[in-house]
Amino acid sequence: MTAPAPEPTSDQKQLLYFADPMCSWCWGFSPVISGLAELHGDTLPIRPIMGGLRTGNDKTMTQEAKDEIREHWEHVHDGTGQPFNFDFFDRDDFVYDTEMACRAVVTARGVEPRIGLSLLARLHQAFYAENQDITDRDTVVALAVDDGLDEANFINTFDSDAAKQVTASDFQITQKLGVPGFPTLLAGTYDEGFGLVTTGYRPLEDLAGPIAEWLEEKSD
Repeated sequence: MTAPAPEPTSDQKQLLYFADPMCSWCWGFSPVISGLAELHGDTLPIRPIMGGLRTGNDKTMTQEAKDEIREHWEHVHDGTGQPFNFDFFDRDDFVYDTEMACRAVVTARGVEPRIGLSLLARLHQAFYAENQDITDRDTVVALAVDDGLDEANFINTFDSDAAKQVTASDFQITQKLGVPGFPTLLAGTYDEGFGLVTTGYRPLEDLAGPIAEWLEEKSD
């Protein structure tokens, strides 16, 4: 396994990004978080923390649930322009459980946060735009490999009890902090604490300026 990247120091400025691979508004926000990563590079690490939108579910989606989720997808498409493949709603046996996809991001993040971000974006695209089933282990593994991760190393870590525990810890952190929804973005340092940047979708142009000003202020 590639050696894990070092954690940010306690005084290093960073963004904490609370999201879920099967959250439609996070898919809408995907170009925004990618844009922030491109703007700030290594000066402002972005750590993805998985929210666990729906975990432990073992019930097949009802028609009522499909109708509700379709409405959400339509709102996200209208508000962000992100593409959606509505063939998803033709599935008859889909169980909406986000744990496996979240664990994939946590596994990738263990190598480096930016790799976790990259796989999160790939999972979003696969699920929402390509109608791939990211609750399926083989699909998740294939997407991770497609994103550049070593297959044997990824599987070894992904299937481990440690990965499951870290993923559960992400969910607990999200709940403990009272994160009200996804996406949620916090900025700060471990020394000084974190402040809210946004809960819910905001376009890049609304966030890039304030974050740049905050970075400049903190560097003075």
